[in-house]
Amino acid sequence: MNTNDVKQFDLHPVDQRRLATLCGQFDEHLKHIEKRLDIRIGRRGHHFRLEGEAEHVAAASEVIRHLYRETEGNDDITPDTVHLFIRESGLERLPEDKPYDGSQVVIKTPKLQAKPRGGNQQKYVHSIRTHDINFGIGPAGTGKTWLAVACAVEALKDEQVKRILLVRPAVEAGEKLGFLPGDLAQKVDPYLRPLYDALYEMLGFDQVTKLIEKSVIEIAPLAFMRGRTLNNAFIILDESQNTTREQMKMFLTRIGFGSTAVITGDTTQVDLPRGQNSGLIHAAGVLGKVQGISFTRFEAKDVVRHPLVQRIVEAYDAFDDGSGGSH
Repeated sequence: MNTNDVKQFDLHPVDQRRLATLCGQFDEHLKHIEKRLDIRIGRRGHHFRLEGEAEHVAAASEVIRHLYRETEGNDDITPDTVHLFIRESGLERLPEDKPYDGSQVVIKTPKLQAKPRGGNQQKYVHSIRTHDINFGIGPAGTGKTWLAVACAVEALKDEQVKRILLVRPAVEAGEKLGFLPGDLAQKVDPYLRPLYDALYEMLGFDQVTKLIEKSVIEIAPLAFMRGRTLNNAFIILDESQNTTREQMKMFLTRIGFGSTAVITGDTTQVDLPRGQNSGLIHAAGVLGKVQGISFTRFEAKDVVRHPLVQRIVEAYDAFDDGSGGSH
């Protein structure tokens, strides 16, 4: 931050109900202001202390005062209202591309501590923590999905988000859902198994079951996302190479305030019907230079499974690039 400034003030009249409405559940509204205006907010009761760049501190002070006035006849302030007041200040910031500084990244979940291996995995986790929308693209075994689930569990544990949503397109090689036995939940279940497995490893079976029952963790096919807006959520779209262009745009525009999205996929494993373009490949071209969106590209050398898996991936790459046919 440049030219740090500190501003302190009290809100009047003193009213605990209005203060609770202003701050939001778990101080979510204050965190939203902190993030969007790149400042720090300290609070004791009705006394506020703001620290950051002078211009941003002044803007945040006005936003907080305006929101407090809104609470006079209003028992609820939505994230949209907070967002609009911040927009009116004219100083809203998107996350900056802060370069990864090379320090060891550790993800802490209730059942395990995850240490990303190698530079690409560490940059990926750093990007997830500093950007609202993140793409992880690369071959199987590079830890794209597992690390995203670990970051989601950590964010839930630290109360940075209220819920986790795990989403997959229901398209697999040569299979149609209609031909599989069972109801929709049973049909979709096999597609989502890798996500369940990662959750069990980090939270334990009983805890995952409880959180799913309470809808704190939701696991759903991509089609269920249409028409929803998701605030204060950590959303992972897995196997995103099997989204269409329209589905990818629909998914990305569902993301609401206080949410983090991670989109993972392998552009060499597209199982869409012939003639359908992959939404992941299209998004990488369209959004590659959009501020606030990060792309991490994994390669065969980043594979962290059995060493034979890495050799298999490299052999297929060499075959496709050489004398063999292409996918």
